[in-house]
Amino acid sequence: MAFRLSNNLIGVLNFVTFLLSVPILGAGIWLGHRADGTECERYLSAPVIALGAFLLAVSLAGLVGACCRVTWLLWAYLLAMFVLILVLFCFTVFAFVVTNRGAGEAVSGRGYKEYRLGDYSNWLQKRVENTRNWDRIRSCLQDSKVCKSLQDKNETVAQFMSSSLSPIESGCCKPPTSCGYTYVGGTDWTPVTTNSTDPDCKTWSNDASALCYNCQSCKAGVVATFQRNWKRVAVVCIVFLVFIIIVYSVGCCAFRNNRRDNAYRGGWKGGYA
Repeated sequence: MAFRLSNNLIGVLNFVTFLLSVPILGAGIWLGHRADGTECERYLSAPVIALGAFLLAVSLAGLVGACCRVTWLLWAYLLAMFVLILVLFCFTVFAFVVTNRGAGEAVSGRGYKEYRLGDYSNWLQKRVENTRNWDRIRSCLQDSKVCKSLQDKNETVAQFMSSSLSPIESGCCKPPTSCGYTYVGGTDWTPVTTNSTDPDCKTWSNDASALCYNCQSCKAGVVATFQRNWKRVAVVCIVFLVFIIIVYSVGCCAFRNNRRDNAYRGGWKGGYA
């Protein structure tokens, strides 16, 4: 009996997924074994490898199950897809819940915003307040030299005050405006006596390896970046979720075809036994 459309479609989709999984898996292995790799890259290698391995295994199961009419492999494929749909749905809902609070505060006479950790969800606050987590994040920030662009520009006071800084640059590469420090250039500031109760004023350092990486404002800048990126990922997840549901529906049709063909063959053979 000729292959049905659903089997062919599942086969093609999983062949494409298989081709995509190979470079993803390779990239994860490469990140983890780079001799000059940063701590951030090594930390990212584990989830990338896991994603690549998962896609490789699922695509092979779907490809063989649909094209070779192996019913139990197609069943395993559908089970994995169902779990993936649940995970994506839960993650999307969770991402919108934890990112529904918090925004940068405009500063008078400044082109950039400043960020306070207390404005964001408790879950995100706890993640960056955890010492182990923050040590890893701070190491990533230092390795990636997020403040280097400000150091290289070395703008005038007027240029710096009107510049548009990213949340991380605003929180980690300069002291809070409330400290009243005098801008010298780049990431160099002259401390002054201040009545500000902001603990970040004492934490700030002109040392390029320290700056405000241990400041609450830096943690808030990281959380603001996480929040923005998570919202984008959540939107992508919604689109991907719709696509996965469609593929899952086609896979169910292919599974039904396999069972029907197996029953037909069994009955045909049985009639000539």
